[in-house]
Amino acid sequence: MRIIRDLGDGHAWTLHEGLLDDGRRVFVKKGSGDAARVLESEAAGLRWLAEPRAVAVPEVLAAEGGTLVLEWIDTAPATAAAAERFGRDLTALHAAGAGAFGAPWPGYIAELPMDNDPAPDWPSFYVSRRVLPFVRLARDRGVLPARDVSLVEEACDRVAEVTGPPEPPSRIHGDLWSGNLLWSRGGGAVLVDPAAHGGHRETDLAMLALFGAPRLDTILGAYREAAPLAAGWRERVPLHQLHPLAVHVCLFGEAYRGSLLTAAGDVLAL
Repeated sequence: MRIIRDLGDGHAWTLHEGLLDDGRRVFVKKGSGDAARVLESEAAGLRWLAEPRAVAVPEVLAAEGGTLVLEWIDTAPATAAAAERFGRDLTALHAAGAGAFGAPWPGYIAELPMDNDPAPDWPSFYVSRRVLPFVRLARDRGVLPARDVSLVEEACDRVAEVTGPPEPPSRIHGDLWSGNLLWSRGGGAVLVDPAAHGGHRETDLAMLALFGAPRLDTILGAYREAAPLAAGWRERVPLHQLHPLAVHVCLFGEAYRGSLLTAAGDVLAL
């Protein structure tokens, strides 16, 4: 393989377009140290998401020595038909399930470590593995004052009460914002950059809504037709957005503080 074009960088790694000896174009990420471990985690998540053959993910062609080589995806705008199909296919991915709430590989979101150790139920997993570690990291970095941390902790105390009916672990992407949802030139959705684990299926849907996925109403409509959601799912969207908003506060600072506090207030109002 040879690198034919540099595509910039993302967090702690560099991005490239490569060319294999057989002429295939590939997407290449390169990192060292902690970044290499992030790429290994990404490869594990992609392979796991690919197992049910429900939603397309880039094929992992190599993942070693701080280099991740993925199938190249030519992209195009989302169509209504592709969005409807993705909504249905996402239900199949979630239904493939997981052995536990968590994952058997070390987790990362961006360059931040994320605890994937299993927990007995989703509320305890979500609070102890996803929300509080990042809220406290933001506090330690001087972004969140103590009163803000206390507000989110109060919201976390209510998670078990307001989560809705218990559900088994779903096989989720875990970081499904619109930038991690590609639309291939062939018309289908392709999932990239996962923080994959056994989680709650509403988490992926809430993440799609957080930054406005294209044709979101079509995706959600097809999803709900194939696999109806428990009553109150719309009101629970802020609950599932606590984690990504806390992560964004850690990564990008003050700009996301207000959104995190608003989401915490919405959870307390449930």
